[in-house]
Parts: sequence; C-alpha cells; structure tokens
Amino acid sequence: MAERILLLGKGGREHAFARKLSESSLCEHLYIAPGNPGTAWCGTNVALDPNHFDDIAAFVIQHQITMLVVGPEEPLVLGIWDYFQQRHLSHVRVIGPSANGAQLEGSKDFAKQFLIRNHIPTADYRTFTRDTKKEAVAFIQSFTTPVVLKADGLASGKGVIICTDKQEAINTLDDFFDSGKFGTAGNKVVIESFLRGIELSVFILTDGKDYLILPTAKDYKRIGEGDTGLNTGGMGAISPVPFADDAFMKKIEDRVIKPTLRGLNEQQIAYTGFIYFGLIKVNDNPFVIEYNCRLGDPETEVVLPRIENDLVQLFIAATDNTLHEHKITQNKLHGVTIVVAASGYPGTPEKGKFISGMDQVRDAIVFQSGTTLADQLLISNGGRVLTITALGQDLSDARSKALQAVDTISFEGKYFRRDIGYEFF
Repeated sequence: MAERILLLGKGGREHAFARKLSESSLCEHLYIAPGNPGTAWCGTNVALDPNHFDDIAAFVIQHQITMLVVGPEEPLVLGIWDYFQQRHLSHVRVIGPSANGAQLEGSKDFAKQFLIRNHIPTADYRTFTRDTKKEAVAFIQSFTTPVVLKADGLASGKGVIICTDKQEAINTLDDFFDSGKFGTAGNKVVIESFLRGIELSVFILTDGKDYLILPTAKDYKRIGEGDTGLNTGGMGAISPVPFADDAFMKKIEDRVIKPTLRGLNEQQIAYTGFIYFGLIKVNDNPFVIEYNCRLGDPETEVVLPRIENDLVQLFIAATDNTLHEHKITQNKLHGVTIVVAASGYPGTPEKGKFISGMDQVRDAIVFQSGTTLADQLLISNGGRVLTITALGQDLSDARSKALQAVDTISFEGKYFRRDIGYEFF
C-alpha cells in the first residue's frame, strides 16, 4: 500500500527529502508544510506551521496521511511524536523521536549527562545557570583555553562559541545570560574543554533497536574560507569523509552508536528516526561533540543523493521494526554541497533579491532554502538561499561541478565558499 506523506519543514534539507521521497513508487502523494518554491516541484506545499500540532493533526485526518516525516528539530523537541500518540493518531508512521529522545538535541546538558552516564567519549564539562554565573566565571578562570560555551537549548546551530581567551569567554557568558541574544536557549550554559582534531558527521536511521548507517559527511560551519569567521548553520559539506575508513567506523559503532542505543533503551526512551552524531577524531579516536535528533543541513543535501535505497521503504521498515532486514546502498560517487548565502549572513541577511540562472545549471542539483515567489519571480528570502550539490568521480570533480553550477546562478550580494573540502586536496 502506498503512503500519503506529510513532510514538515521549509529549508534545503526538506527540499532534499521531498526530492527523494517523491521518487519512491511507495509515495502516493507528498505534501510539504510549509515547503518552499523548490519543494513545490516535488509535491503539494501547504500553509501549515510545523509547530502548530492541532492544525497538523486536522490536516492529517482530512487528507488521510499515513506517514509524517519531521525535518526540523523544533517540532520534535516540542513533542509532536507524543502528541500523535495521545491523540489516537498512533497509526500514522512518525519519522522522529519522542520528546524525551529529542532532548539529545534540545538540551546540551541532557546530552552531556547521557554521554557521561553511558561512557561515551566526550569533552569534560560543567553546566551553569544565571544563578551560578559567578561560579561559571571562576570555572573559566581556572580553565585552559580555548574553551567552548554552548547554549543549552535550541539556537539554530549558532549557540556554540569557541573562545580563544578567558576574557572572550566571560564576555560570551554575558551574551548568554544577560543580553538575551540567545533567548531562553541561553538560560543554561554548558562550558566544556576544547577538543583538537578533525570533525565529521555520522547519521543513523533507527527503530530504537536496530540501525542503518548513512553515508558519512563533513560540514563546514564557518562563514569564511579556510574555516575562519563566525559560525553559521553550515556553508557546505562533502561525502564521503576520506579518513572515515572501516577501522574508524568500527570504533564509532562500538564506542558511540551502540552505547547510545543501549542508553536509550535502558531509559525506555522511544526513538524512531534519525540520530546525528557530531564527532571529532582525536588521535584516531572518536569523541562526541553533540547529538541532533534529525538530519543536518546542509549534510542532508549531500548524503541523500548518494543513497540508492527507496527512502519510503526504509521509513516503513523503521516504523514496522523490520529495519534489520535492510542495508543502505550508496553509490561510489563523491558529493560536494555548496551553500549560496545572502549578503549579511550570518547576521541580518538582505532579502528580496531576484535569482536568475537556475535553469542553466547542468551536472548539479539545486536545492532551495531561503527563497520565495513574488509576482512569479524567484527571490531570496533568508540567510542561506540555495544549496548546490554535485556528484563526481572524486572530490575534485564534484567540487568543480558544484562551483560551475554556483557561478551559473546570480543574485545581488550572493556569497559562498569556494574551498569546501579544502583540507582533502
């Protein structure tokens, strides 16, 4: 029986999901809420707020939705899985964890406690609140720099600050606690030691017991070439990761993935969906920097095009507890994803800029992120405007194709990094 699918979200990640889901013979109809002009080519956009659960449920009932795929983290942290269980909609396949499971991303303090409790390698840390700010300052003074400060709650990927000296760390603490810059996400702050190494992203799809490892990826958070400047939501990604060989992946499975699932089961936390492991390789050993309860952006845009499986079939298996019967099949190509951002990002981006040239792109996929239509013209409407993915025989081939595609597209003030994957050339 084919699935009637509602996909929540509106960014490049959701465009990548929509493209992949719409290709499945098991997809009877795909709706995207709210979607963007790009997702409209893959299904039907609907004007729904992913955080308004009553409206989502009414739509699900009216349109006989059988599968709900949750792209962004906020509906998961707010408990959309639990809502569907409580509202007699448990027959709907929800791809996403319970609110308890989503706390792996929703609270950095929860995640760190979980990691320590389950003996999963991670940086040393302590957690502080406004009431313990003096102790936090004293802790920073006693710390060896660099030091990492993390907003406890959701901060759109911008709540992690690496401070190179103690005064910068104390000033950042003021930003968290006093300025309101991070909203309620900064009411509690995790301060942890800085790990030196090279980062990578590992994703699994799990039914809570069994799991499938997706293609590895590495994203690039800094706004500037050579990983300089401010942190962003992500300026690009590559897949696969050259140093993630079989031996290193076995360490990740044994020391990170399996203990994580064991810990979720021991705490009786319901979890069906994706887990993102933000990892760093330190002296040939994996350490966990953070968890996400969903796929990352822009990693999704480079990972999904490398997967040859029917994604709907995998989601059915995850919700039917038959995931152990499947294996991920990935192509042997290399992928490079480049984010095309608006002027002003990651601060206040300039919007309303006319976008041209997308119809001239060859040998690449254009995923729309921060776009909208005005008088039938495509214009920019966010910080990260487009995400371009190209596949090639090697990293160099893929990046050349991606850059050629980016150069084909024009809008006033467009900004992107030409050096994605630079350390592997």
